[in-house]
Amino acid sequence: MTAAGGAGIAYGLAAIGPAIGIGYLVGQSVQAIARQPEAAGQVQTTMFLGIAFTEALALIGFVVFILLKFV
Repeated sequence: MTAAGGAGIAYGLAAIGPAIGIGYLVGQSVQAIARQPEAAGQVQTTMFLGIAFTEALALIGFVVFILLKFV
């Protein structure tokens, strides 16, 4: 296996965690909004912050992929 193939597999594995995290976060947020519609604004703000922080993990994985491929 080449270094690029290994880096691609590593990035794919690194993207699984954030994908599961975002799916769980959005699902729980929808449940919270359904239970308390008056708190929808706060829940959405918190949800978007959580998505941003979780997505940062995927971006870090992408940066590691680039470093492994080109360095």
